[in-house]
Amino acid sequence: MRHLKTLLPYIRPYRRGLAAGLVLVAIADAFMIAGPYVMKIAIDALAEPGVTSTRILGYAALIVAVAVLGGAARYGMRELVNGISRRIECDLRDAFFAQLLELDAAFYSRTRTGDLISHATNDTLAVRQAVGPAVMYLVNTAVTFAFALSLMLWISPRLTVLGLIPMAFLPPVVLGFARVIHRRFERIQEHFATLSTMVQENLTGVRIVRAYVQEEAQLREFDALNTGYLARNMHLARASAMFHPILMLLAGLGMVVVLWRGGLAIVDGEITVGEFVAFGVYLALLIWPMIALGWVISLYQRGAASMARINRIMAMEPAVASPPEPVRLGSVRGGVEFRDVWFRYPGSERWVLKNISFQAEPGQTVAVVGGTGSGKSTLVSLIPRISDPTQGSVLVDEVPTVREDLAELRRAIGTVPQDPFLFSDTIGANIGLGLTAGAVPWDDGRAPDAVVRAAKIAQLDATIRAFPNGYRSLLGERGINLSGGQKQRATLARALAREPAILILDDALSAVDTETEREILAQLRDVRTGRTCFIISHRVSAVMNADLILVLEDGEIVERGTHAELLARGETYATLLRRQLLEQDLEAEVTN
Repeated sequence: MRHLKTLLPYIRPYRRGLAAGLVLVAIADAFMIAGPYVMKIAIDALAEPGVTSTRILGYAALIVAVAVLGGAARYGMRELVNGISRRIECDLRDAFFAQLLELDAAFYSRTRTGDLISHATNDTLAVRQAVGPAVMYLVNTAVTFAFALSLMLWISPRLTVLGLIPMAFLPPVVLGFARVIHRRFERIQEHFATLSTMVQENLTGVRIVRAYVQEEAQLREFDALNTGYLARNMHLARASAMFHPILMLLAGLGMVVVLWRGGLAIVDGEITVGEFVAFGVYLALLIWPMIALGWVISLYQRGAASMARINRIMAMEPAVASPPEPVRLGSVRGGVEFRDVWFRYPGSERWVLKNISFQAEPGQTVAVVGGTGSGKSTLVSLIPRISDPTQGSVLVDEVPTVREDLAELRRAIGTVPQDPFLFSDTIGANIGLGLTAGAVPWDDGRAPDAVVRAAKIAQLDATIRAFPNGYRSLLGERGINLSGGQKQRATLARALAREPAILILDDALSAVDTETEREILAQLRDVRTGRTCFIISHRVSAVMNADLILVLEDGEIVERGTHAELLARGETYATLLRRQLLEQDLEAEVTN
């Protein structure tokens, strides 16, 4: 249960409400125990001489009043305790999601999305049940057991001992089944995470599945996982199905003993009929606490197991984070310097970048070219600190990025990634994502000027206005209703809308045609004025006007200079240009 201790900060804001709810649990139990006692008095009164209908009616009214007051207290306890547990679940899920947003890229490279979805849904639900219903029923069990047992002993100690003999087997049976149920529930949770991952990957990659005609194969794989999930749930259902009949059998044996020995006690005059009826009700009331104890233990075990999984994520320190006392840059000018940077991914021995050193003055354009896998994308990802160098340092405005405030640094950088990603929102909201913390300030239904201006530069404004709802047109998941080129232009517009001091284009125009690329590059010439730009491209036409061109091979800078200087050398860059010109000639011949 030590894993549940981490919930204390989430419980603390609601401690008064939770305490009030638990007091109502005790009050509701007191009224529940009072009901059979009033019934005992009423039944015994029937045997008294001179009993009147008014007196009996008074007892009946008292029983109704006890039931109503007990019901009101029971409603209040559920409203408070269960309501607070749901608020705690909400707070925990918010904190978990916030932690996910803080964790670095290396974490996501080794963690399945399905596992995280399972943690954020099923595990937080199990924790809520442990902190809400389990606490409520634990108090309910303790109070009911104490009250009922005390009154049973007061009525007849011997009958109490005899009635509890069969029910003494309830706790070990309950604990044994609780362990079995816990193990099987754990297996269900693990399998559910695998199933969730499979569904998430297929929905995200549905176009690939269809393109390769893999519907039947994926359906068979899903059916196998789903059947396994069913089998694990059936194992749990069989254990639960055996659990309750055994409990009822033991409880029934206790009632049989009470009926036999209690009947003899009435005949012998040891107890009254009213006491016998009340005793039977109290014995029945004890059945639930004994059953609930096992259920409560099971809920605690499930909640502790789920909280342990959540704690593992919450305890992780992001490899990339702001320092305790960050350097504030204020107005970022955009100077970028790499000093003897080496990089390799965690757990890998292969160096992706080796001895990278260069300097970009504010307002300069730096192009990075090279073959696939040469380290181009990794190099520019170090600037906004998607990852940090393994050795060496990256500086922005002469300050190492690891000493800067992470949010401030990233607000000064606009990135267009290699793989464009759009949210299931309006296209205007996607372009304005970086404005005012993601909220696009629409005025009279018109898109903000920054959004429209960025869309025009990205050659997307005319396309958007052709949509039925213009900038308010909703996009499908990951922008599925846009072409590849339109997605790239939308992500380019998103980066431009925030007017960053540093602009990173990671092969951002690979999916657009040559003519559109030429128009975008022409527009970008004005945009690049006054801001530092990094351009990664396989097309020489996109980089030839850069102030500095870096040529990477196997993670190392093998050439650097301007377009003219590199052509004059006639080495790797010149070879790359000749190859592209040859490819263009071949394409032209095929077209003609």
